[in-house]
Formats: sequence, structure tokens, C-alpha cells
Amino acid sequence: MKAMVLERVDSIQNGPLRLRELPTPEPPEGHLRVRVRTCAICRTDLHVIEGELAGAKMPVVPGHQIVGIVDALGPNCRRFRLGDRVGIAWLRQTCGQCEFCRAGKENLCEAAQFTGYHADGGYAEYALVREDFAYAIPELFTDAEAAPLLCAGIIGYRAFRRAQVPEEGGRLALYGFGSSAHVVLQLAQARGCEVFVVSRGEKHRQLARQMGADWVGESAEQLPCKVHSAIIFAPAGDLVPPALEKLQKGGTLALAGIYMSPIPQMDYQRYLFYERDIRSVTSNTRQDGEQLLAEAARIPIRPHTTVYPLAEANRALQDLKTDQIAGTGVLQIG
Repeated sequence: MKAMVLERVDSIQNGPLRLRELPTPEPPEGHLRVRVRTCAICRTDLHVIEGELAGAKMPVVPGHQIVGIVDALGPNCRRFRLGDRVGIAWLRQTCGQCEFCRAGKENLCEAAQFTGYHADGGYAEYALVREDFAYAIPELFTDAEAAPLLCAGIIGYRAFRRAQVPEEGGRLALYGFGSSAHVVLQLAQARGCEVFVVSRGEKHRQLARQMGADWVGESAEQLPCKVHSAIIFAPAGDLVPPALEKLQKGGTLALAGIYMSPIPQMDYQRYLFYERDIRSVTSNTRQDGEQLLAEAARIPIRPHTTVYPLAEANRALQDLKTDQIAGTGVLQIG
């Protein structure tokens, strides 16, 4: 099979992914083999490629927002059939036995493994997944539309919940307007929220306006009012103090990134007093994924995508790093 392979950590500007011919994998017990059609790109892929997330297996095939067709079943697979369309996400495997797994917090499992990091992912013609970690894809989404929902959507959904957005409307600020944020905007709008978008990129601000954000600007200081909830998607710790300063008393700030630069020292009285909360977001549970896909189909959410061929994965990620993509970049494979 053809795959884009990372053989050593390097800047994406140097084109470190190489198109290789690899053996087509055979599914072990309880696993599906998926013929990949699309795989969305993600900033987490960049963090793996450029070494901010250490510990990835090498060489590795990145990619964890995978949509494809089941084309082989390992022994004892019963949940899906040949020909079913499924999704593969970042969370790949947990132990199922630790205190976190037993408490419904499998995203915190110490033995968790991740797609495109501990095992090969979706920048390839085929991928493997444990069938109990695969997702059925709602029919109304195209392959390109479905792919961003499998990380941008799921993590955005968890961040939205962690931000404790008021159930009936409320004011929500989004810092950074990339793949996750443009899904969360649609979730928030469907629930009657006012949404305020802060982004340094003009393309991202244009998309936010096009999608009906109530206010769009370049900095937190420009926000016209205080908000009940906020989510920081950009991996920039220096956004935390100004975002907190724009929270209402009792408001909640969620930090959605898997990686973030250092947060500056803060004055307690100015930024945190009045019961303002900061909550991090760590991966997701399978329940998050199922709930997001169901809600996305009901709304329906329509991701904005830019499609690239598999062989141009380096260019796609370069465009992502330099904020050239409005919405989500998606590799077309099958």
C-alpha cells in the first residue's frame, strides 16, 4: 500500500513525510482493516511531526481523522460488516480496567494508545482499528465532511462541554478559528449562543463572519463585552490571561489543545478571582465521539474543507501551519 511516512522528527517546512510502499496490514483478532478514503489533517499531526509531542513510534504513518470502508475482518469481529463505512479517531485503545476506564473517563487511562502516534494512522491506503474503537459514520456526510468530525469535531465537542456553556444560550468566545472552532461555532449556534471569535488570521476571520459569528476580531482586548464561557484552540499560552480577563464572574475557560506554549505568570485578583475556572481538555471518550456524530447529524454540521491528494500531505500541513486553510484540510486517498 502507498503511505506517507515520517521517518524522523523535522520541521514540516522541510517536507519530512515520504511517500513509501508498505505491506498491506492484516487485521488481528478483534480488528478491522479499513480501506481509507479520506483523512483530515490536524495540528496534533504537526506536533508529532515536529517533535512537540515526543514518544511517537518511528517510523510512523500519521493521521487520526480517518474515513473508509471495512474491507477485512479479524477473528471474532461482530459489530461491523464488510463494506460498512467507518471512522477512526485519535483514541485508539485503552486498558478498560483502570480506575479511569471504570469511571467513564477512559480519556485519562494511563495505558491509552493513539492513532498516528503509537500505531500507524490514516495517511495511507489502509489502516487498522479495534472494532470497539471504530465509529459508524452517518450517511448524510460525505467522506470529506465526515473526516474533520473525528478529531476537530470530537475534541471541539468535549471542549464545548468542559467550557460549561449555559444550556440556554449564553456568550461564548473562541480563540483561534481553525478546524475545531468552526465546528464548535455550529454547535453553539444550534444551541442559541452568541459567539465571539478571536483570530489573528484574516482568512479565519472571513470564514467566521461568513458562518454568522456575532462578533469577529483580532484580540481579546477588542471583545465588546464579557462572556460566560471561552475556549482557546490556539496552542498559545499567552492567550490565557486576556481570555480570563474577558470572562464573567463564575465563567469557565477551556484549553482545547494537546500542546500549549507556557502560560505567563498571572495576578490572581485580576484574572482568577470571582470563581473563574480554567479547565484542560484531554483527548476524548468514545461516548464523546458517538454523541458528537449524532448531534452533528441532527443540526446538521457542515465542515468547510480543502482537499489535497495523499502525496501532497507535506504541502497540506505547511498550509495548516501558516494558517492558509479556512476550515479543515483533508487528504483524499481512495
